[in-house]
Amino acid sequence: MSPTLFDLSGRVALVTGSTRGLGREIAAGLAAAGATVVLNGRDPQRLEAARTALGADGVAFDVTDPDAVAAAVGQVTERHGGIDILVNNAGFQHRQPMLELSLADWEAVLRTDLTSAFVIGKAVAPGMIARGRGKIINICSVQTELARPSIAPYTAAKGGLRNLTRAMTAEWAGHGLQINGIAPGYVDTELTAALVADEQFSSWVTGRTPAGRWGRAEDLVGPAVFLASDASAFVNGQVLFVDGGMTAVV
Repeated sequence: MSPTLFDLSGRVALVTGSTRGLGREIAAGLAAAGATVVLNGRDPQRLEAARTALGADGVAFDVTDPDAVAAAVGQVTERHGGIDILVNNAGFQHRQPMLELSLADWEAVLRTDLTSAFVIGKAVAPGMIARGRGKIINICSVQTELARPSIAPYTAAKGGLRNLTRAMTAEWAGHGLQINGIAPGYVDTELTAALVADEQFSSWVTGRTPAGRWGRAEDLVGPAVFLASDASAFVNGQVLFVDGGMTAVV
């Protein structure tokens, strides 16, 4: 198989929520494959640190603000001539029993983890459609398929993101776009450090995962490059679970 299938040279990738964690690792992987990467975050200082470390471009904006999204997409397009790859990675978790969960906290998670992908996708897709090609990768989760107590809004958002992926496919695949998702399992990152350090929870994760370990951020790079590249030219509307087999077993 030709390695040029995975070559992203000459393509511009916008990765949301990419100043740390999975987003930063995915951004670094796309850059290593040849893409011109544009990082995103809300904190300008953290964004600048990540931009400098990766040698990438960056734009600070709130993914839940449609006006800010439109301005940022315009800015990136002006600088680089368009966006070829969009990775919707921005999101956060809120842990609380459902009977204690406020509507405001429910809506905050859905707005960031689900609605933002709709807002940014809608802003980026017209340029892709005009060029007749484009890649959108929505970062889902094992909670796209499974549920656990105390994370109801996250579970609902990630389940919705799978069907938003399908809806985008239904409307945009005919214009040359491929829209797919990646669903990580439990990954050892800065944001999950407390869970990794929790001996009981960590033991549950490794016991529940056939691969017998926590995921690593770099486990997401290969799947992201695949879905961003010509190697996945006829893959559409799919969610690739990168979870060490967790969702394959009972």
